[in-house]
Order: sequence, then C-alpha cells, then structure tokens
Amino acid sequence: MNNKMKNTTKDLEIVELTNSNGITVKITNFGASIVSILVPDRNGTVGEVVLGYDNPEEYITGNLYFGATIGRFGNRIANGKFTLDDNEFTLVRNIGNNHLHGGNVGFNNVIWEVQDYKNNNDQHFIKLHYLSPDGEEGYPGNLNTWVTYTLTNNNEIVIDYLAETDKKTVINLTHHSFFNLKDGGKSDILDHELMINANFFTPVNNEIITTGELRSVVATPMDFNETTRIDLRIEDDYEQLKLGRGYDHNWVINKDENELSLAAKVIEPQTGRTMEVFTTEPGIQFYSGNFLDGSDIGHHETTYNFRNAFCLETQHFPDSPNQLNFPSTVLEPGEKYTQKTIYKFGIYQ
Repeated sequence: MNNKMKNTTKDLEIVELTNSNGITVKITNFGASIVSILVPDRNGTVGEVVLGYDNPEEYITGNLYFGATIGRFGNRIANGKFTLDDNEFTLVRNIGNNHLHGGNVGFNNVIWEVQDYKNNNDQHFIKLHYLSPDGEEGYPGNLNTWVTYTLTNNNEIVIDYLAETDKKTVINLTHHSFFNLKDGGKSDILDHELMINANFFTPVNNEIITTGELRSVVATPMDFNETTRIDLRIEDDYEQLKLGRGYDHNWVINKDENELSLAAKVIEPQTGRTMEVFTTEPGIQFYSGNFLDGSDIGHHETTYNFRNAFCLETQHFPDSPNQLNFPSTVLEPGEKYTQKTIYKFGIYQ
C-alpha cells in the first residue's frame, strides 16, 4: 500500500448503480474503478461481464488495472520522457525502459473523493475527483480530475472526464475494464465477434512502443471493419501479433475530430450479449488478455486465465507527447480537458 492511501482502508467503498432494465454497475473509489457489471442475456439471465474483485481492499494488492481509471497518461511513453517548451520531463519507468499507464502511482492506484452520488428512479450516477499534485510520477502541474459514471435506462455506461491544470502538461485518460460478455472471465473470449471502425492502426516495436507510423489494416489480421471472431487470425504469422503475444494495439478510429461516434462493437453469440463502444477520442486499444496467466483470482473465486478477457480502451495514441504527427495530448492552464466514452449493452437475437 502506498502513502497516498494513508496506510488505511477505512475510506474504501463500493457503490451501486441500477437501471430499469436489470443492469447493475458497481464502482469503487479506489482507482475510480468499475468492480462489476451485471447484464441480462437473451433469456433474461443476469450475469457478470467484467473481471474484478468482490471487496475493494483486494484492488490494493490485486491486478493494477481491473476496471480502473488510467492516468495521467494511458498506454506507453517511450523512455519515460517527453519535452514541453524545451523542458524535458522524466517520468517513472515502470515497464522496462518505458512509462506505462501513469507510473507506479497512477490514477488507478489512489483513493478518489466521491463528490456526488445518486441512484434513484431518475438518476444513476457517481462523480469522483482526484487532485494529482505537481510532479507526481514526473508530470508537471497540479491536475484536478473528475470522472463521472452514469448508467442510463438505455443500457449505457457513460463515462465523462474533466481535467484542469495550473501548468502546461500532457494528459490521456482511459478506462480499463476487462470484459467477457459470456461469463465474466470463467472461459476465454476467442469466440467473441469484434468490429473495430478503423482503417489504420499504430504498429509497435519489440518494446510495444509505437513506431509513429499509421499503417493500413487492409489485408492484415488487424482488419476488423467487418465483424470477425477474435480467434480467426490471432495466431497468424504476422509480426505485430507476435510482438504483442496477440492483439495489444491502438486503432485509429474512422471519425471526425472530437465527434462522439461508434468505435467498436462486440457480439457474444452464446448469450446474445452485445456491447458497443462510442467515444470522442481518436483511438482505441484492443487488448486480447495475452498476459492473464491464472495468478489473478477474482469474483466468486474465479481464476482469470490466458485470454479470458479483452479490453477496449478509448484513448489518444500511445507515446503522443513524442510523436508530433499524432493528435496532441497537451493541456494548457485555463483550458479544460473533456472527453466522453460510452459502453452500451444490448442483445443479439
């Protein structure tokens, strides 16, 4: 446990949001994380669709990223360095020579303040706040961040992000739920069918750092413009799949800048559950659970094995502070960082 938690768990809590259609979302203030999403299948049977733990205390010692809010910068920054106005900033290197998901004390690993919470007939939301101090994990500026989760009666989990800084900085927030629409992680996700609305992706090197290239998905295993089973090409003899031990890449969403649009859709044929992902962000990271290895034991003593979940993380592109051709992640004092992501659940008959 780090000193941000004041060596106590007394402030940890889990709250519930429930809508009129039988969907329940549980959220903890540790990491502003989604703990559980219970969704009916085509027969009306309610089941778990994300990986997680039953008690908030387990998030302190368990998987760092289950359901978490990721910041200050989601994904990787090469060599843990970037430059703003000729000033070089050195970040914590927590994955080899590089910086991942905000460092050792990222937004996933602190207690957030619950500022507002309602769960009644008309409103189902929770608003959380975290102040990241100047210099935390190497980032400049005091960064005030708010995350609001809203569960609608249209079966949407709407995530609204807001941040403000007092010094020029970089920011790239994302959400990191591990999904399994069949059974919440008891079996693999290889028969899930996936569509990603993207004609390009950002290839990586042997450290999973983006090369800066925008590469066409045409005639590659990275083409998910047509709905495709995840296992259809995951073992293909393709360099990018070998580097990631499967899919662990950022796709460039086909969209206009800041437009809220469809980024991805998943169908689980056995239960009929579906999930659509809408976002204002330019990219989405698809991760096929390649590093799950059975060491994480979650809901109801479930063992989470290799490829028993997938992630769809809406984001700006990895290593954007060092890639001038990528959309900017710079936030200036006086500006507001805002973005919206929606996970919408449905039934495929």
